[in-house]
Amino acid sequence: MAFTRATGKHRRPSRAPRAVRSGANLAGIATLAATGVVAGLAAPALAATDDGLTVEDTGLRQAVAIGGELADQVAAQAQTQQSAADEAAAKAAAQAQARKEAARQAAEAKRKAEAAAKKAKQEREAKERAAREAERKRLNTFVLPITGSYVSTSYQSSSGLWSSGSHTGVDFHASTGTPVHSVGSGTVVEAGWGGAYGNNVVIKMNDGTYTQYGHLSSIGVSVGQTVTPGQQIGLSGDTGNVTGPHLHFEARTSPDYGSDIDPVAYLRSHGVNI
Repeated sequence: MAFTRATGKHRRPSRAPRAVRSGANLAGIATLAATGVVAGLAAPALAATDDGLTVEDTGLRQAVAIGGELADQVAAQAQTQQSAADEAAAKAAAQAQARKEAARQAAEAKRKAEAAAKKAKQEREAKERAAREAERKRLNTFVLPITGSYVSTSYQSSSGLWSSGSHTGVDFHASTGTPVHSVGSGTVVEAGWGGAYGNNVVIKMNDGTYTQYGHLSSIGVSVGQTVTPGQQIGLSGDTGNVTGPHLHFEARTSPDYGSDIDPVAYLRSHGVNI
């Protein structure tokens, strides 16, 4: 006898396999959501199960929400990192600009310092040149042997007072003790007693001529000493062959007696107003 299956609806399979599959699906979705990959599974996962369970019932919405939060956190972290990178870049650029500005200021300061040093050097050299020129002029100038005096006895005046019969120099009016000055720059070649000239000083001038100062009451220089215009060399007096105190002044072409030249013309030729 043959057996036959009863007609009607097929017997519904056990729910256990479906539950296992649903659980597996949820686990996979949760895993994907944790990594932020949920978009591709969203459509099939939202379909209802054979048992009529919805997405809400399966917990998929919670998985999607968690995935969104993680994505927001990742985005926020990326934004923070980008902001930090931008801030570091801005700081580095500011530091580079500051270094560049500092270098520019240092170069400008150096340029100004060099310019100031150059100007100071030029001014110093100009002052030195002016001082040398002033000294040169001073050393080349001539002055009266007695300040503010005048010629009381002229050159080549005739008198029995002089052995040559005429005056070989000029006499400047002066009382005893009046300062006597060198008329210009030179070197003392004689300082002491000069016979009829009394105490006298003879100076070889820088231009090669000679000047003589006689009848001094005292002498203030020595042989070999250099003198400058206006330097005091002694005091006037009345030593030697004189009738009263005065300064006898001669100009000569050599240190020897008889080489005399006109003292007034000599002083005037050197710019002395006499």
